[in-house]
Amino acid sequence: MDDEFYRIKRLPPYVIAEVNAMRAAARAAGRDIIDLGMGNPDLPPPQHVIDKLCEVAQKPSAHGYSASAGIPGVRKAQANYYGRRFGVELDPETEVVMTMGSKEGLASLATAITGPGDVVLAPNPSYPIHTFGFIIAGATIRSVPTTPDERYWQSLERAMAFTVPRPSILIVNYPSNPTAETVDLAFYERLVAWAKENKVWILSDLAYSELYYDGQPTPSILQVPGAKDVAVEFTSMSKTFSMAGWRVGFAVGNTRLIAALKRVKSYLDYGAFTPIQAAACAALNGPQDIVEANRQLYQKRRDVMVEAFGRAGWEIPTPKASMFAWAPLPPALRDMGSLEFSKQLLTHAEVAVAPGVGYGEDGEGFVRIAMVENEQRLRQAARNIKRYLASMGINSSAA
Repeated sequence: MDDEFYRIKRLPPYVIAEVNAMRAAARAAGRDIIDLGMGNPDLPPPQHVIDKLCEVAQKPSAHGYSASAGIPGVRKAQANYYGRRFGVELDPETEVVMTMGSKEGLASLATAITGPGDVVLAPNPSYPIHTFGFIIAGATIRSVPTTPDERYWQSLERAMAFTVPRPSILIVNYPSNPTAETVDLAFYERLVAWAKENKVWILSDLAYSELYYDGQPTPSILQVPGAKDVAVEFTSMSKTFSMAGWRVGFAVGNTRLIAALKRVKSYLDYGAFTPIQAAACAALNGPQDIVEANRQLYQKRRDVMVEAFGRAGWEIPTPKASMFAWAPLPPALRDMGSLEFSKQLLTHAEVAVAPGVGYGEDGEGFVRIAMVENEQRLRQAARNIKRYLASMGINSSAA
């Protein structure tokens, strides 16, 4: 027998797991770790959503198998959301499917449409499922930059000219996890035209659609006329409604891709628990004030973090969207590398962050900071980091 299974051999060690294990050990030892590493919302869902979950869970008929693609009501609710938010018309029957979070949806679609020998263009750095979902499915990854400048377009052209076989799928993720970069509708217009010219499917991950700041709403690729000819888009309720553990997401767009995803999912699962799907309907159809409230709360945390960390001696670019900051290592510590720097912060400052190298080789030199602690805890993290940086000979700004 072979020592390792085929797909397991294709997966490298999960770098971020090293820091996660250190964090767990530190907490088990009684240390107060400020966890800015995992993008796990610390806010509760809206009360009316919880109430709907409880109401439907009381019904004896609600506990059997559900619909893999999502009950009709939840697919209609998602279609209505796209109509309100983006002005995009969707057919709930053929252009919408519910997923168990966007992560599962991407992985299931990778299984449905790729196999050994296929080439997928994925951003580097990127959220791990954007690459490893397709690696598990047997595909080969060719990296393209995350930053949407002219270098991005040059990289796409080189990939099409020099890759054999030619790439058939492109992954995009804006607002980006981990870099928090954003794009405008003109970017998507150019991308759709490029995809049609080169016969490439586009899979857009829009999980952070509602966490935008400074009054600059993030667009959907499906707002581009004709985008549904080549694109499918994933969204998630995890961050928008603070429902991360509920595992509710959606894929919408191209009917052929949606049909492929539905077919594979029909073999793999029976859908989310029916009361969760009913609660998702309540979230999408009900009052939307929680969405704006969460957006304002994360923006305040962003401003506190950038200001406090800057005074501590660590300058962090202000993210335009998402719940993350993509922070370059302090220049004096750059040679340490992102993994060691993350370990140092955990050990000496009791602050957990995610090493950038865990998101791809181009993430080296950065760490991802999640805004999942309240303002008081962020200020405490800044004070702890200030002491650590001072011990390394790095001066902070005047308090």
